Amino acid sequence: ALYAKDAPVPVARKRLRDYAGVLVGNRDSWWFMGFYAITFGGFAGFASALPGYFHDEFGLAPKIAGWATAACVLAGSVMRPLGGVIADRIGGTRALQMVYVAVTVLVAAAALGLGGAGATVALFVLTLLCLGAGNGAVFQLVPQRFGAEIGLMTGLIGMAGGVGGFLLAAGLGVVKQQLGSYALGLWLFAAVALAASLCLVGVKQRWRMHWATAGAARV
Repeated sequence: ALYAKDAPVPVARKRLRDYAGVLVGNRDSWWFMGFYAITFGGFAGFASALPGYFHDEFGLAPKIAGWATAACVLAGSVMRPLGGVIADRIGGTRALQMVYVAVTVLVAAAALGLGGAGATVALFVLTLLCLGAGNGAVFQLVPQRFGAEIGLMTGLIGMAGGVGGFLLAAGLGVVKQQLGSYALGLWLFAAVALAASLCLVGVKQRWRMHWATAGAARV
């Protein structure tokens, strides 16, 4: 607070109409918000819901359920910067595509109840690893599309991630309360990840044609 300074360059102040212009006039902003609502929303939502899930489904003591969740969260947190590195090497859309396909398979396997507690913890460690990589991949793509509005879009996309996390955690709780099992909630999230993968196939060609420039980071 004492020593922080603004950058010594002119900065255009953003107003509410600038946010409205991006949201109304650019459909790519909604795509990015949706993709991040799944990757970061999945990460944050599972981080909130997994302690109860491990306890309810497998009878793990609260302390053990907490440690298992911590392992999942650590994996996803460490993987986020590595996801950006991977996206730089193979392309952001390709990395994100792989993330959504892997998450679909892993969460569907968890919904099937394959294996016991140890196997399920391993599945969710891998799931959050993938979601962490997806977070990095999304923000490898953002500056390529929104170089002039990077601060504005970072806020909007981050907001969408928080909303996604709330919806996942709350949704899993509602499903458990109404049906006595988390399985349907997991199936729904797997379906959302699969839908995101299919949507990404549809938009990546347009992205490559219209805003990937020679010499830019790989799309």
